[in-house]
Parts: sequence; C-alpha cells; structure tokens
Amino acid sequence: MSTAVSRGTSPVSPARQPRLTVLSGPSGVGKSTVVAHMRKAHPEVWLSVSATTRKPRPGEQDGVQYFFVDDEEFDKLIANGELLEWAEFAGNRYGTPRQAVLDRLEAGEPVLLEIDLQGARQVRETMPEAQLVFLAPPSWDELVRRLTGRGTESPEVIERRLAVAKVELAAESEFDVTLVNTSVEDVARELLALLR
Repeated sequence: MSTAVSRGTSPVSPARQPRLTVLSGPSGVGKSTVVAHMRKAHPEVWLSVSATTRKPRPGEQDGVQYFFVDDEEFDKLIANGELLEWAEFAGNRYGTPRQAVLDRLEAGEPVLLEIDLQGARQVRETMPEAQLVFLAPPSWDELVRRLTGRGTESPEVIERRLAVAKVELAAESEFDVTLVNTSVEDVARELLALLR
C-alpha cells in the first residue's frame, strides 16, 4: 500500500485551470514504471517527452521515450529558450520542450512531467503554480536493489546514481505531495487523482 503525504498546498480546481504536475524522485524509484502503468489504463493523460543527449537504450524510440539529440542541438534549444527546464545527469543532458507544455495547458489539459530534482526546482521557479509530486522508495535498500538490478549501467554509473539519490531523497520536503512506491498500481491511481 502506498502513502500519500500532502504538504499543505491548496489544489487548483481542474475545472478552472489545468495544472502542470511534476513527478520527480531518485533514479531507480520507478517513475517511468508508474507513469507507463497509469498511461496504459488512461492513455488520455498527456506526458511531456523530454529531449536528451543520452544514447537510446534497447527498445527506446525517438519521440516516444525521449527526443534523442546531439550536444549541438541541445545547446541550440537552451540558447533559444525552448526548454522549460533542463539538467545534466550522469554525463547526459535532459530537458522539457517548453511550447508543447504551454500548448496543452492552454488547451485546458493537465500536463505531467517526469523529471529529476534539478528540473523540478527549475519548474518551481518558472511556474510556481505547478504541483510537485515526490516519488519515494519504500526503503533505501529497495532503491539500491532496483538501481543495481537494471543491468544497463556500469558500476561507476551506479555509484554516481546512488550518490545523487541520497541528495534527491533529502529534497523530499521541497515537494507538495509524497507518494511512496510500494505498489505501482496504487501509486498510479493516486497520481491520476492528483492530475484530475
């Protein structure tokens, strides 16, 4: 069973104005899994697709999981103010294309961003009305197990991810709501309720 903890901000009525919801948390906590589960049952939920300089993992498609760009293209996106937020993580850069988010909000649709702590902080600065949701692991040991069990990264990258995860966990109090990922189904349902 997952646990939702409210941080005391008053929600904006979806009928009056759509809201940008940011889902963040440490690497390996299951953000992508939760979002995928929710969107399988509710494909109408719009998830912003980030641009990244990271190379695609097996099975990833350009424009689906990410927009895969090179460093020069990413520099242009930053210079032209085309990113709502961006961050560097494990040697790669990630960013949210601004216009697509604004277009959806203008159309009256709630928008979900799945981004890291740096990006969430940038969104809080530029869009203080955004709802920030922190996805926490059930325990530190479980997070370590998830990160080392992927088998897609080198030991050095895993060590960096664990060090960053400690910093990210310490930032939980900066968020409006915390969801503990003990059950993908429960957390997906709670996140959907927050979006609505």
